[in-house]
Amino acid sequence: MFLKRVEMQGFKSFADKTVIEFNHPITGIVGPNGCGKSNITDAIRWVLGEQSAKSMRGDKMNDVIFAGSANRRKVNLAEVTLVFDNSDHILNQQEGEVEVTRRLYRESGEANYLINHRPVRLKDIVDLFLDTGLGKDSLSIISQGNVLSFAESKPIERRSIFEEAAGVAKYKKRKLETLSRLERSEQNLEQ
Repeated sequence: MFLKRVEMQGFKSFADKTVIEFNHPITGIVGPNGCGKSNITDAIRWVLGEQSAKSMRGDKMNDVIFAGSANRRKVNLAEVTLVFDNSDHILNQQEGEVEVTRRLYRESGEANYLINHRPVRLKDIVDLFLDTGLGKDSLSIISQGNVLSFAESKPIERRSIFEEAAGVAKYKKRKLETLSRLERSEQNLEQ
């Protein structure tokens, strides 16, 4: 599985539809200050389920929608699509190519998530990428400042990063969900 393409429209500084093709495995995106490197990594993390506006370098989630400029009017929709080569079927999908999309509407604040053009929940997207090494907080996407924060992180925080990379995060998540259901069942029995 590798990222083939990123399609952005109305996301941060990408007012017009912008398509970035990755024909070969990419290890980094480089360029001068102010060219939008961080906006590309933000777009990828956003589609993968980032919910914190602060992590997206904004005050509220609507800040990811292109706000206009001296020459351009603001837009009402931010949409980002990640296209993955799934010929090895690492992702739990039958298709050889998987498209994951997130949309956000300015006026209503409504958000849509899609996998291969089918509406899904955020949970479905998070579950799709569990233990693939790809996620909003994964080691696959290292933004500016993340190296320093990793070096300065507490051992328990570092451990969670290593667990995700080792592929055990999915099982820990399932365990927590099961324990939560068990606790609710015990409360129902007591009632």
